[in-house]
Amino acid sequence: MTRRIVLALVGALVLATVGIGYGVLAAARQPSTPVAAADALSLTGARIMFRSTAPDSKGHLALVAKDDPGGPRSVSALSCLRVYAAGGTGTCLRQDGALTTFQIAILDKNLNVQKAIPLVGVPNRTRVSGDGRLVAWTVFVAGDSYNHGRFSTRSGLIDLSSEDMIDSLEFLSVTLDGHPYTAPDLNFWGITFAADDNTFYATMSTAGHRYLVEGDIAAKSVRTIAENVECPSLSPDGKRIAFKSAIDGNPAKGWRLTVLDLATGTRTPLAETRSVDDQPAWLDPNTIGYAVPRGTADSDIWSVPADGSGSPQLLIPHAESPAALS
Repeated sequence: MTRRIVLALVGALVLATVGIGYGVLAAARQPSTPVAAADALSLTGARIMFRSTAPDSKGHLALVAKDDPGGPRSVSALSCLRVYAAGGTGTCLRQDGALTTFQIAILDKNLNVQKAIPLVGVPNRTRVSGDGRLVAWTVFVAGDSYNHGRFSTRSGLIDLSSEDMIDSLEFLSVTLDGHPYTAPDLNFWGITFAADDNTFYATMSTAGHRYLVEGDIAAKSVRTIAENVECPSLSPDGKRIAFKSAIDGNPAKGWRLTVLDLATGTRTPLAETRSVDDQPAWLDPNTIGYAVPRGTADSDIWSVPADGSGSPQLLIPHAESPAALS
């Protein structure tokens, strides 16, 4: 498999130009922001963690009470491009000193950085398993010969208990429609974990098609189980996948938030009809959270019922990248 990875500088400059990503340049230029009391900054209690896009705390990791999401927010000193947390483990995709280098910072329950892993590319997605043991990331890269100068994605994961790492899902064996499959244009993004600390789901693209794949970490393999599924997010009960679905199979037309029943294959479009280019998050067993941009460097977090009923509700203004804590 051809993997000609160029410096992240190329990705950072072009992404900033076309507006892809999560405010890399804006986060770098923000002034210092007040930091909340230490007891308000932890991954415990019924809270929602997110990346603030408010003018006075842009780019900073922040938290609000789950029962008052529009209320006062506790703001951390950490600047991140995207965040997530579960099981007492947090992640912060961030710049690594220089403007063009990046890392995923692994956080403990008090938001202290316990480990930092360098990333080759511009970070875009991250997830943590329910017990906090597994951590995943996705980055944009450039330079793959098959892609004619356009951006590709890389996704990797680490088991924090064993330190075992899969640098890229491209190294795993692939089964497509029941048959072994190899191709130079494999791309993976949007990992989400099951409760067994072995099974995961992600998006795989090849030959112009995008698939939902089920992965087996121990077997180092993935297999396709559905088509036209991007940025999956597994429900707390492990039975449903929330995702963005390209309208008419064409991403140029935008995306529709949808929920897939893994047992039956039934797809339920959600009440949010705006195009949502985000990896949705389960805020509880019945509610999906996601970001909708307002302008070029600002977003709001919205929520919508997971069964297709109701209507979208503004949840947290000036925010993105939600993660519900318990």
